[in-house]
Amino acid sequence: MHTPFDPLIIRNKSLIPIVQGGMGIGVSASGLSSAVARENGVGTIASVDLRHLHEDLLAESKLNPSEEKYTRLNRIALDREITKAKADAQGSGMIAVNVMKAVKDHAAYVRQACESGADAIVMGAGLPLDLPEMTEGYHKDVALLPILSESRGINIVLKRWMKKGILPDAIVIEHPAHAAGHLGAASVNGVNDAKFEFKRVIEETFEVFKNLGLESEKIPLVLAGGMANFEKVSTALKSWGASAVQIGTAFAVTKEGDAHDNFKKTLLGATTEKIVEFMSVAGLPARGVRTRFLDSYIKRESKLQSAAKADPRRCTQGLNCLSTCGLRDGLDKIGQFCIDIQLAAAWRGEVDKGLFFRGKDPLPFGQTIRTVRETVQYLLNGTMPATAK
Repeated sequence: MHTPFDPLIIRNKSLIPIVQGGMGIGVSASGLSSAVARENGVGTIASVDLRHLHEDLLAESKLNPSEEKYTRLNRIALDREITKAKADAQGSGMIAVNVMKAVKDHAAYVRQACESGADAIVMGAGLPLDLPEMTEGYHKDVALLPILSESRGINIVLKRWMKKGILPDAIVIEHPAHAAGHLGAASVNGVNDAKFEFKRVIEETFEVFKNLGLESEKIPLVLAGGMANFEKVSTALKSWGASAVQIGTAFAVTKEGDAHDNFKKTLLGATTEKIVEFMSVAGLPARGVRTRFLDSYIKRESKLQSAAKADPRRCTQGLNCLSTCGLRDGLDKIGQFCIDIQLAAAWRGEVDKGLFFRGKDPLPFGQTIRTVRETVQYLLNGTMPATAK
């Protein structure tokens, strides 16, 4: 494919400068990730609660449920998705696995991803300080990509990893004012802080590289959040010094996206006024579409927070998926709902019940569902599909 941009180089592999963001539950699984990889990009499987994609595992998880059982079944599901994605990618691109640091069993999913042959681990939703330790024994085979939002966090992670003799294969810089899902800011009010502006973070990160003697390492910087626009991609790669962009929502709504068509239509049809920031149960700000569920929750949020109390029975599934959970742990400053139930409902296309994470910015093709290939072609050379012009 012709493109005016230089390739993204990871582990000496030449790739198109596009990383597909990990989106759970089930939004980016083997179908979407392999489609992106076939275009020679980085396709990413979201590791969180993949049992929902496998009827046998979902049914088994409901029989005498336990935390250990959930983890075991989700590891099986992750292995299945990686194996299928690798086969369907036909040797092209890379298959990465996104693991949220905020997930209680994140280390187990990192190990499973490595054992199952993932090409890369992408970790955010918390500082991935110990990712080198979690991937011990796989450093020769598995690329490591931390997700961070500002130069201070990048500096901290680099110093910690350097003590282990490890450097990131790329760094994803996610802008909280634009990205979907969980955001790298301390509060909802903080997502628009000037310290997150891409140009500033890139300049400060290059200064961090200089101070740490890493200029010659040429660690690629990947910009995430609001980048599904050819002009923005061009600015990022040609003017700011980024090596690639990470795209989430625009891939979630493609034909190959692993979620229900109702999920895609909900994201496609959301106007700016229907996109809102709120505090997740994981203790991080998040961004999604104002559906009936989210509208109702936001209206009741203060009341629910005032009634917060630590009670393990509030995790009605017994899943205990998060290290910190506002609902289970009685934390009155953050979310008070079961995020697993709501995200799974969204994946199934249950518009009134689901929590639909979405980026803030317009999508390339209006309300039309297009293919991964058409999306990649637009992002890399500005070509719009004939009927979308």
